[in-house]
Amino acid sequence: MSTEGPIPTKTNILVIGGGPAGSSAATILRREGHEVTLLEMAKFPRYHVGESMLPSLRNYLKFLGVEEDFVKHGFLDKPGACFKLVPNLRESWTDFTALGPGYATWNVVRSEMDEILLRHSAKEGVKVFEETKVDSIQFEGDPKTSRPISANWSKKDGTSGNITFDWLIDASGRNGIMSTKYLENRQMRENLRNVAVWGYWKDVNRYGVGTKKANSAWFEALRDETGWSWIIPLHNGTTSVGFVMHITNSNKKKARLNPDGTKMSLTDHYLDQLQYAPGVRELIGEKGSFIPGSTKSTSDFSYSATRYSGDHFRLIGDAANFVDPFFSSGVHIGMTGALSAAATICASIKGEADETTAQAWHDAKVGIAHTRFLFVVLGAYRQMHLQSTPLLGEVHEESFDKAFEMFRPVIFGLADSQKKLTDAKVNDVMDICQSFFDPTVDEDHIHATRQRYGVDLVKMQAPVLGKDKIQELVKDDEVGERVLKKFDALKVFSDDVEATYMGRNPLLGYRANVKRGELGLIKADEEDPLEKDILVAAP
Repeated sequence: MSTEGPIPTKTNILVIGGGPAGSSAATILRREGHEVTLLEMAKFPRYHVGESMLPSLRNYLKFLGVEEDFVKHGFLDKPGACFKLVPNLRESWTDFTALGPGYATWNVVRSEMDEILLRHSAKEGVKVFEETKVDSIQFEGDPKTSRPISANWSKKDGTSGNITFDWLIDASGRNGIMSTKYLENRQMRENLRNVAVWGYWKDVNRYGVGTKKANSAWFEALRDETGWSWIIPLHNGTTSVGFVMHITNSNKKKARLNPDGTKMSLTDHYLDQLQYAPGVRELIGEKGSFIPGSTKSTSDFSYSATRYSGDHFRLIGDAANFVDPFFSSGVHIGMTGALSAAATICASIKGEADETTAQAWHDAKVGIAHTRFLFVVLGAYRQMHLQSTPLLGEVHEESFDKAFEMFRPVIFGLADSQKKLTDAKVNDVMDICQSFFDPTVDEDHIHATRQRYGVDLVKMQAPVLGKDKIQELVKDDEVGERVLKKFDALKVFSDDVEATYMGRNPLLGYRANVKRGELGLIKADEEDPLEKDILVAAP
């Protein structure tokens, strides 16, 4: 429930938005001893799509102190994800538990998950006010260059007011009040202007029943090469089934007529897509039944921004950027941004780094997370024949330069130091990312490769090899080459599975100090650490 009493007229830190990013940032900062007020426009629980989680979730929840609440709630365990991206080849299964024990995650009902996180914030002492919309923000001067100092709010009951603050975190979701209304720096990505349509079903079969793959989410390319589909089983007995395609393809399909000549409704359009997804139809089976009235649609446009911070403010979650629904990166990037925002604000308050440096660190961290997932999505889209070479103008160059340091050892080994963003470099990254979804690699291939080259070489904790080293090792062993390339691609995300891993590798000369009560930034020994072996996993 919301905090009782009136909304304060002043707070140390104001958080706009109570989704996973906003509630996480609020909880972290409150546990560091700061006064935090959170204003949320909706009344929780509120519906939200995005039910498939990544392995990092459990570790972020552990850091927030709310993991036990999730375990007790009974969300459906998710050991991995299946990708059927090439019609005539078997699906590829990504085993989240390969990262180590404790990395299985969940498929969630987002209204329930988000409410758990928001209520946890309130329990930790965050002043939470629901049904409270931030209408406008006041600044010391020009909104594009000066510090925000207060916000006007209004409630559903007609009351309104103003709250002043020292720090602002914008987690207002796609509305992104700072980015769209004041900074005006949101950049849409034309080649991922996608539209999603989905609904809910009963009595759908689950993938991998009776095996360690049970309850995995299923992602399948549409046979007409216009998009892809998902199946996500949920603990409440329903299954989320959706389709994603570029807006041009979506509009063309919606313009079709039903067999009787009538105009297609949204549900007609939705059910019509089943003909292009045989794997989805097979899982739905004969007993699966669509829940009438459950069809929903949204524009899943991809976007980034030229910056995610400024003087005494930070942007996080969908208010900062959005990659694409494929690969389920939204909550992960939101929580990464929340921790980054909290760490850099604490560092600035304590004088561990000046505010300009703290802003740059947050911009880099959020930009890197966004860019890494962007290229994995582009790699998958290329494999589904939905993506040609991306325009360089749609890739933020500064974020790419930093993110590329994590791809560079995979492509070239540690010898290459060229930073300039080029078409060739972008294509190299996309080629590597395609290896992530290689459908020809199965568990037998992995086992055989381990026997031939050693267990220490074929595991997530092993150092990145790079394509040159792999070719030197395998010579004419095509299976071994594919396995080692896939593991190299997986290691791109070795820093993305633990909240505390944010402190492993320096960024812009600083490491995050991810310890409760000591959160902030620590000056690193190396001036340019990203030139080093940033991808080598911790023991």
